[in-house]
Amino acid sequence: MNTKKWTTRAIVFSLSFMMLIVGAAVGQAPKAHATTASKASSIISLGKRYLGTPYRFGASVGQTRTFDCSSFTKYIYGKKGIYLPRTSKAQSKAGRYVSRSNLKPGDLVFFYKPIHHVAVYIGNGKIMHTYGKPGVTISSIRSGWWSKHYTTARRVG
Repeated sequence: MNTKKWTTRAIVFSLSFMMLIVGAAVGQAPKAHATTASKASSIISLGKRYLGTPYRFGASVGQTRTFDCSSFTKYIYGKKGIYLPRTSKAQSKAGRYVSRSNLKPGDLVFFYKPIHHVAVYIGNGKIMHTYGKPGVTISSIRSGWWSKHYTTARRVG
């Protein structure tokens, strides 16, 4: 066998092998989203520890004496290994879109247009969030103000 044929076969073999390796890597199952039932339950449980914590617009991330809506979500998700941007508007672009009819516990829910409020969907038509006088609280998303001002939801992970 001459050198040219040998070189051509070596290149073809190398490329075939590389395609096999890359194809195997691409074909792997995607990593699970952080909003698996156990992760969502853990985030919600942590959030419930802060029920009644006072609201303060612009509250510093990392401390737990006060929260605003996005510092609250950033904090509780961050403690469970999920990085979120600082503002509700930026958080509304994280993860992937979820329709209102497909909400699952742990999904982020957003309000107003333009977006400037975020909450955590905790199941059974309830959200956990913080605003005004009640501080961190649980509200119904199915009726009243929160239902009328619902904008979108995201599943992060």
